[in-house]
Amino acid sequence: MAASFHFDHVLDFAPERADEILRTVPAQPGVFALRGPRAEDAPYLTQTTDLRRRMRRLLDPPESQSKRLNLREKVAGIEYSITGSAFESSLVLYDATAALFGYTEARRRLKLHTPYFLRMTIENAFPRVYSTNKLSKRGLAQMYGPFPSRLAAERYCDAALDLFKLRRCHEDLAPYPEHPGCVYGEMNKCIEPCKQACTPEQYAAEAAAVKKFFDTRGESMIIAIGLEREEASSGMQFEKAAALHAQWQKVKAVQALADWIVRPVPQLRAVIVQSAAPEEDHTEEAALFLLEGGCLIGPERLSTLGVRAVREQTSVGSSLFAQPLMLQAVPLEGEPVAGSATNSPEERATHALKKLEEKADKPSDLALLSDHLSLLRRWYYRPEKQRIGEIFFANEDGTWPVRKILRGAARMVLGDPKPMAETQRDAVKAAKTKILHEGRPDVERTVPVVPKNR
Repeated sequence: MAASFHFDHVLDFAPERADEILRTVPAQPGVFALRGPRAEDAPYLTQTTDLRRRMRRLLDPPESQSKRLNLREKVAGIEYSITGSAFESSLVLYDATAALFGYTEARRRLKLHTPYFLRMTIENAFPRVYSTNKLSKRGLAQMYGPFPSRLAAERYCDAALDLFKLRRCHEDLAPYPEHPGCVYGEMNKCIEPCKQACTPEQYAAEAAAVKKFFDTRGESMIIAIGLEREEASSGMQFEKAAALHAQWQKVKAVQALADWIVRPVPQLRAVIVQSAAPEEDHTEEAALFLLEGGCLIGPERLSTLGVRAVREQTSVGSSLFAQPLMLQAVPLEGEPVAGSATNSPEERATHALKKLEEKADKPSDLALLSDHLSLLRRWYYRPEKQRIGEIFFANEDGTWPVRKILRGAARMVLGDPKPMAETQRDAVKAAKTKILHEGRPDVERTVPVVPKNR
């Protein structure tokens, strides 16, 4: 992917024409490279929120006695791409750096590190779970993550294993009755396969229960305990029901330690919605990125024409007004009005998702997969107020929540619907009563709505 990368715009640069050239560069976010006159010269490559301002800082005549970096006399060419979001900028910068300097240098320059996962060694006769940041093709299906840090992965691992009795030792077991065991066996937190205290079938059943817990993010155990609790409560066994409720709360607490994105690497399948880079005659568009098996593909532009945000009517008390609404189908420019494959908002979204899926491929390079997972973790685990964009995971049956994606795209383009001021009903009622008492019922319908003072 990075080997075929190229910038969208290429300009020749000359110091005497610097002002004229830089005026053509848009004042928009993007990624740019400044090249020297010789092909072997390493380019200056970076991302910025304002291409023109950053280039002027580097290419305008230097100020006297200024220590600021100035490349005016060393640059012969400018290459840049406009981006619509910080997420897209990071992905474009990675592709550009990998194409210009190679993958190893790209990881070093961008400080990319493989996220931590929980690995379950199903291939072992006595499976165990441990945290790791080393990917392996054989174990991708049993690697759960990504986590924001090693500490977060180990905290979730320890809390989850406290619900079971799976071994936590790191040795390759060769069970025999005289095995000294470990402290977890003494605390009754392990069924001690090392001492042959359990049969291989019993340990396999325990390992299967742990795997099911991780596969379903704890839902399998929560549902089972909930059903058993309801049965005990119906049978008037209140002490048992209380104990099961306490266990249910413990499992919920463990579940909360892992974010919704934590799942096996092959099942990391989602759509990330960002703002699209502005283009002439293409307004109200969002950018869709596909996360497929941990790799990022995109962007694909999605028009939000035909989707509008309605202000929330707080006085009515209905949350239905707070969501973007679908209007009649709006054909895109250059497409026929009837019979178009991308006529309605839903069909346009489905078409865009299909185009992304056609570009997707199984990750063959673990280093590339690691880099994309690192970029994903860097964006996803930012504080909520700093993370721009939305992510939508695929449904259980593999389909996409198209309407949710459309609403997310509308929020990115149009912004969140702003609530209207609440109506002060008592003031309106008093105003109507006063008008009626004055004998002017004909103006009742023109009474203004008095907004509530905040």
